[in-house]
Amino acid sequence: MILTINCGSSSLKYKLYPSDLSDVLAQGLIERISAANASCSHEARGQKVRLTPNLLDQLSAFELMVSNRTDPEIGVIASLEAVTGIGHRLVHGGTEFTGSIVVGNDAMERLRKCAWLAPLHNPACIAGIDLARDLIPNAPNVAVFDTAFHQTLPAKAHTYALPYELCTDHGIRRFGFHGISCQFVSRVAAQVLSRPIEDLSMVVCHLGNGVTIDAVQGGRSVDTSLGFGTFSGIPMGTRSGDFDPAIVFHLVKTLGMSIEDVEKMCYTQSGLLGLSGLSNDMREILAAASNGDTRCSLALDSFVYSIRKTIGAYAAAMNGLDVLVFTAGIGENSATIRSRICSRLGVLGIAIDERTNEIAGPELPNITAADASVTTLVIPTDEERMIATEVRTLMSRHQSAA
Repeated sequence: MILTINCGSSSLKYKLYPSDLSDVLAQGLIERISAANASCSHEARGQKVRLTPNLLDQLSAFELMVSNRTDPEIGVIASLEAVTGIGHRLVHGGTEFTGSIVVGNDAMERLRKCAWLAPLHNPACIAGIDLARDLIPNAPNVAVFDTAFHQTLPAKAHTYALPYELCTDHGIRRFGFHGISCQFVSRVAAQVLSRPIEDLSMVVCHLGNGVTIDAVQGGRSVDTSLGFGTFSGIPMGTRSGDFDPAIVFHLVKTLGMSIEDVEKMCYTQSGLLGLSGLSNDMREILAAASNGDTRCSLALDSFVYSIRKTIGAYAAAMNGLDVLVFTAGIGENSATIRSRICSRLGVLGIAIDERTNEIAGPELPNITAADASVTTLVIPTDEERMIATEVRTLMSRHQSAA
C-alpha cells in the first residue's frame, strides 16, 4: 500500500492507497496541531469519525495518524508493514531537485539546504519525512516537489532581468509552485476531452488560498505566475501577488520597516485579507461584497482582473488556447468567480454556459458555451493521487534497477 503525507506547520493530511491506486482506503486531516482546539477527521471503510485529540506537536499528530490506520474499528491495516511506500509533498526543491526522488540520508541533507526557500512550508515537510522514516522504517520515502513540473519553463520565461551572474551563480529564477496539482489536472483535462495532451495548449487556474496560473503546452509547463518565492503573481488569501519592488525600498527607507516586517506583510497580511480588511476566505468576501462592502468588492475586482490578464498573456505566449481549466478550492467551488473571470474573455474564444457553470462537478466538468472555441473545464485536483503515482513509478524503477 502507498501512504501519502502532506505536512503543514499546524496540519497533517494523509491518504492510503492500494498499490494499483484504484481506491482510497483511508484518509484524514489533522488540524491545529499544538493548539487547544486540535481536531482530526478520519474516513475509512465508509465510516467517518471526528476526534478531538490532545496534540502536543507534530510527532503526536503522526502517532495519531498511525493509530487511526491500525485501529481495529476505524483502521484498514493490521500493521505498518503493509505500507510499502510513502510519498511526501515538498513545496520547493530549488535547483537542487528537478524531479521526484527516493529519500536517503544524502537526500535529507540536500533537502535541509532547501528549507529556506519556502519558510512557511519546507521545514514542516522535511520534519514529516524524518518522522515517517522513524515510525515506518521499512517503507521507502519519496519526495515529490511542487517546483519539479515547472523545470520545463524555457529560459525566457524563468530568467529574471537581474545581473546575469545572480541568476546563474545563485539559482535565482522563476520556480513556480502547485506543480503537482497543475500536472494532475492537465492530464485529467486531456482524458476528459479524449485528446492527446501533446496536442493541447491550456491554461490551468489553481485558485485556492494560494494561487497559480499555469500555461501548459503539450503537457509541459511553459510559464507560471508564481516565481522565486510564493507570494508573486495573483493576489492570494494573505499573500500580495505582484507589486513594484520600489515599494520595498520605500517601506524600509521611508517608513522604517525591517526586511522581516516586509516579508511578513507580503506573506501573511496582504492579498484578499489586506485589501478586504475582513478575511482571506473567498466565501466571506463574496458575501460581504454582495452586501455593499466596498473594500471586499475591490478585493474581488483585483483578484478577477489579475487572473484575466494572466490568462490573456499565456494565450498569447502559446500562440493560442484550446482549454481553460479551473481547479482547487475557489476554482472548483465558486461558480461566481468562474463566471466573473470568463465574462470578458470572449476575445480569446472563451465563453461558459452559466446554467452548467452553476452545477459543475466531477460528473459534469465541461461548462463551455455552445458557441465557444475554447473548452472550459472544472477539474477537481488530487495532489495526493499524483504523489502516489510518482511513488509507484519510482519504486518500480528502483526495483528494476536492483
